Amino acid sequence: MDYKKIIRNQEVRFRILNLLRFVPDKTMIKLQYRIKTGRKLNLKNPKRYTEKLQWYKLFYRDPLMTRCSDKYEVRSYVEEKGLEKYLTKLYGVYEDLKEINFSTLPNSFAIKHTNGSGANYFVKDKRSENIDDIKAIIEGWMTARKADYGREWCYYDVKPRIIVEELIERDENNDIPDYKFFCFNGKVKYLYTMVDYVDNHKNGRCSFFTPEFQQLPYRRSEYKEINRPIPKPEKFDEMLKIAEILSKDFPHVRVDLYNIKGRIIFGELTFYNASGYTVFTPDEFDSVLGDKFLLPMKKSWKGV
Repeated sequence: MDYKKIIRNQEVRFRILNLLRFVPDKTMIKLQYRIKTGRKLNLKNPKRYTEKLQWYKLFYRDPLMTRCSDKYEVRSYVEEKGLEKYLTKLYGVYEDLKEINFSTLPNSFAIKHTNGSGANYFVKDKRSENIDDIKAIIEGWMTARKADYGREWCYYDVKPRIIVEELIERDENNDIPDYKFFCFNGKVKYLYTMVDYVDNHKNGRCSFFTPEFQQLPYRRSEYKEINRPIPKPEKFDEMLKIAEILSKDFPHVRVDLYNIKGRIIFGELTFYNASGYTVFTPDEFDSVLGDKFLLPMKKSWKGV
């Protein structure tokens, strides 16, 4: 079922989710999984990657995950791992929109919400921007999406703030090469990247790769397969090491890294890839990934 075609307006979808906030997490996750994947969720004996991510949401509660889900606080985690040179330049962090002095910011910068998926705004030339329009966008971030809409536990206690940081430049293909490493117990097993994605997500192409950067016949179903040769990024082995250092504290995390002509830049840590509702093409990759995800034994397992 493509629920986005049935309810096209995102704001309306958020309003519906807000009305359903009283529904317990486990019940809501089972309902969302059925709607978004078309399958019944198996929590007692999860096999698929997407099923294990739902279990991960419900039963694995490491406070470090909350810290690392915060787009500001994660910076200190990266620094503690000795990887501060891979962070973007930070211009400021703000709890209130009124604190931001746009006149002192550089001509180009990126604005992000510390607890919001897709809540980013990129300013290429401040002189051509309407600052009031930017403020309205930020205000919408601070009041619209609630952290529990996806029932993703680690975001519940992330403090809503605004960070302003360096704007990453695009490459010669007008892309921002972004590599998403799927790590399990500190080891990279797979990664994916996308092309033709930055300006129009609908035109994006996606393919998964091995840690040796061999392209696989797997993709996210909402995107077409990459249909042209993708060269291995410069310093790719260094990227693998960074991903494994940042992931070793967790049973599973996706480590996102940019690579602009050999300059490696930390993106973010994501614990619930696409909230655990990705439909893969072909479908078998859901089980292939699931085989790599070894769930920790928790007492709460008995309560499923």
